[in-house]
Amino acid sequence: MRFLRQSLLGLFLASVVVALLIYAGQLVMGAIEARMTDTPRPPQPRERVFAVNLRPARMETVAPVLEAYGQVESRRTLELRAAVGGRVIWLAENFVEGGVVSEGDDLIWIDPADAESARDRVKSDLLDAEAEQRDAARALALAKDELEAARAQEDLRQRAFERQKGLKERGVGSAAAEEEAELALAAARQSVLSLRLAVAQAEARGDQAVTLIARSRLALEEAERDLADTTLRARFSGTLSGVTLVEGRLVAANEKLAELIDPRSLEVAFRISTAQYARLLSDQGSLISAPVTVTLDVSGAALSAKGTISRDSAASGVGVSGRLLYARLDAAPGFKPGDFVTVGVQEPAIDNVARLPASALDAGGTVLVLGEGNRLEALPVELVRRQGDDVLLRGEGLAGREVVIGRTPLLGPGILVRPLREDASADARPEDAALLELSDERRAKLRAFVEANTAMPDQVRERVLAQLGEPKVPAQLVERIESRIGG
Repeated sequence: MRFLRQSLLGLFLASVVVALLIYAGQLVMGAIEARMTDTPRPPQPRERVFAVNLRPARMETVAPVLEAYGQVESRRTLELRAAVGGRVIWLAENFVEGGVVSEGDDLIWIDPADAESARDRVKSDLLDAEAEQRDAARALALAKDELEAARAQEDLRQRAFERQKGLKERGVGSAAAEEEAELALAAARQSVLSLRLAVAQAEARGDQAVTLIARSRLALEEAERDLADTTLRARFSGTLSGVTLVEGRLVAANEKLAELIDPRSLEVAFRISTAQYARLLSDQGSLISAPVTVTLDVSGAALSAKGTISRDSAASGVGVSGRLLYARLDAAPGFKPGDFVTVGVQEPAIDNVARLPASALDAGGTVLVLGEGNRLEALPVELVRRQGDDVLLRGEGLAGREVVIGRTPLLGPGILVRPLREDASADARPEDAALLELSDERRAKLRAFVEANTAMPDQVRERVLAQLGEPKVPAQLVERIESRIGG
């Protein structure tokens, strides 16, 4: 019985397995037939929609700012040189590197002993020349008196000769007496001629004395100038630079001792390209007096000053391109000659242009604008000027159109987009983001760094501390200071 029961169970399981295999084979065959008889249906494509940022193109008048880099220079820089040689016996207290002096202040005294001796010798020579002039005048007067006496004696001899000649004609005189009188007259005339020569020599001696006095006076003036040059004075108020002199040192004539710089008369020299230079020319071809803004980044605080373009270089220079311009600064506290600064030149205003981000313009000179049905259209425009991260554009049909300000390679004409427009509050958002509310700990850390920075000018430090004391602090200022703390 047991064998029969197990045999029947095995037969039953085998039958179930066979039935399942037959059913599975029918399912596979049916799927193959259905697959072979079905017609393929292509998938229905779905158009992709891109979200884009839009900004309306507002046509306005914009004054572009040309950015360049330059160096601050002083328009009044005087080399202090020793006019005479000698030993330095005194130095002013402010005659040091960075010393501030006023116009007319005594800076250096050089030992005047040699100059005083030379002046005294010239004075003695002048006294000798004046005495020679007086002696020549007396000699001339005496020579004139002798000449008058000789002429009177010549008259007497002339009358005696005529009297002897008359006596001889009447037969009462002798030829010997007449000849003796004639010889006496010739001797008197010779004496007159000799005395005339003596008068001429006396007059020449007087002229020489006058010339000698003039030379002596010139030598005296020169000696007095040399004596005055032993004291070096400040020609104008300014700051001293390049000082290496100490008291007791021997200096040579024309030796450079220091430089006197006028910190109130500063200018900035900067170089721009020829194309940029052409935009700063007037209709007559002359350089316009464009306003400039000079900025110097000093330890997280920016020093700035205003100025005006005054002139350009006479020649372009060898091995350089562009044009070198000079701008005179009005008031520039904190600036020093030699500072490397950023120069912003305000160009003439441009009418009817739209200011948009540079990412809105492609290499082909087109922008994407929003068309009908939220589809993009390509609009050709003219690039007028680049201004940092912005561009100034002008084109037909651009005014009032909504322009895509963030282009990607996926965007193009005809693309369906979902517009993201800038609302009215977006204009105020950058200003709100530019100010930060600082915690007490963070504010104290920034103030401590600024107070400990000795390289920062006092005026700048006070201005920065005043800004840090306000409830809201400019984010740019905080970023600059924290970047230097981290460095």
